[in-house]
Amino acid sequence: MARILISMKDNFLKTIDELAFKEQRTRSEFVREALREYIKKTTKVMPKNAQKNADILENLLD
Repeated sequence: MARILISMKDNFLKTIDELAFKEQRTRSEFVREALREYIKKTTKVMPKNAQKNADILENLLD
């Protein structure tokens, strides 16, 4: 498994650690799940936006 290094403010990391502890997860598990959810959310939203933008463009070209 690859490892990455990221920077964040101390208070943000503290919040992450507190939430991970409450959910009985490691910090890595918590961050991986957050990224999975972000990817799911954006892949669902992007096609909707693409269709909306295509409709707007089509209306402009008519």
